[in-house]
Amino acid sequence: MSALLKSGLAGLCLALIASCSSVSIEEYADNRPRLVAEEFFDGRLYAHGIVKNRAGRVIRYFSATIDAYWVDGIGTLDERFTFDDGEQQQRVWKLKPLGDGSYSATAGDVVGEAALQVAGNSLFLDYVLRIPYGGDTIDVRIDDRMYLVSEHVLLNESIMTKWGFEVGQITLVIEKG
Repeated sequence: MSALLKSGLAGLCLALIASCSSVSIEEYADNRPRLVAEEFFDGRLYAHGIVKNRAGRVIRYFSATIDAYWVDGIGTLDERFTFDDGEQQQRVWKLKPLGDGSYSATAGDVVGEAALQVAGNSLFLDYVLRIPYGGDTIDVRIDDRMYLVSEHVLLNESIMTKWGFEVGQITLVIEKG
């Protein structure tokens, strides 16, 4: 077997192994500043971000305002997006604490319930989003990873997949107003 073929196979094996491993939110449990969902997601928040296609090319830019509040222990995040092409979208999340650092989360364009976990400075949110596509809709899995980097700034990285294949990425910063 040629050295080139061997190195190619080794690289493929390493890539497959790396893609099977997943970072656990518990790895961030000791990180500071500590993210408390009921505190950070309370009041007016502002977000700015980009959407990339599967090739990594930026295809959209957006800004959003998020009105966040808690009533009787249930959180509401009213997100209003404005995209660079003028399109506007709204998503209203309802967050219900489950008592163990996790929450159930629902929204109108989310299929079923989302799983939300918080540890240390991190929040992971896993859900299926129904999005408009070509005059119809498609369902894509969203793996949101959020990291509180200061008292007022949260960074969010999202990977979008369909049938297990990455179809896009979202990157945004959320600032407390």
